[in-house]
Amino acid sequence: MRRVNERLHSLLAQRGVSLESLAEICEVDPKTVGRWLGGRVPHRRHRFRAARHLHVDESFLWPTQQPRAAEAPQAPDSELSGTYRNRASVPRETWISLLQGAEEQISVLVFSGTFFAQSNPDVARMLAERASAGVRVRLCFGDATGEAVAIRGREEDIGDTLAAKIRASLTYYRPLLSEPGCEVRLHDTTLYTSLFRYDDNLLVNSHVWGRPASANPLLHLTRRARDGWFDNYAQSFEAVWAIARPWTPDQEGTAAHGQD
Repeated sequence: MRRVNERLHSLLAQRGVSLESLAEICEVDPKTVGRWLGGRVPHRRHRFRAARHLHVDESFLWPTQQPRAAEAPQAPDSELSGTYRNRASVPRETWISLLQGAEEQISVLVFSGTFFAQSNPDVARMLAERASAGVRVRLCFGDATGEAVAIRGREEDIGDTLAAKIRASLTYYRPLLSEPGCEVRLHDTTLYTSLFRYDDNLLVNSHVWGRPASANPLLHLTRRARDGWFDNYAQSFEAVWAIARPWTPDQEGTAAHGQD
């Protein structure tokens, strides 16, 4: 029995795209799009056109679709769904659709992650909604008082600015502390990559010495096999999360208002 494609339903509603207009874009009958909504997987060329029109990766709309045998599904780079020259190049709609489409977990590892909230002021509410739907939400920020943040500030020649950005960014997420299924922790580790996981989709933002994360390349990985690129990065999140400490704002004097 096929499962209704909730992600496709949701995106069509969000984008204001009608079933008929998507059918026209993909050059198929509207009844065919109706079958996609009902769970049928389109032909490859139709998946590509639909995903491109809706500004998301194909793997987001049809995450269980496996590559054909000729595409060497076990090759490590088969998990590479997309690349961006820098984090700022990732469309805002991609961040939002991945967040709203998560069904099992959302895991974020950053130093400040200021952009995450400032590009989407409703992020805390949206995360709370996903948690209420059974999604495990874990946010891990840099410890503003830690050595790793101090070193990073010196490397980027911004002094105490990074610590201040962390304190400001955290104010957006204070409401999540009382939400079941949501956790916020602080880490004091060298951060080689910022990680944003939504179920089997992972955005990996590399860190380059002396440059802010926003100016550095980003990879979009989709998990397709065990012990691939995806799992390698996902395991690093788990390792940092395990040694991070819970965020206790009332004891740490976090700023009252989040400004960058």
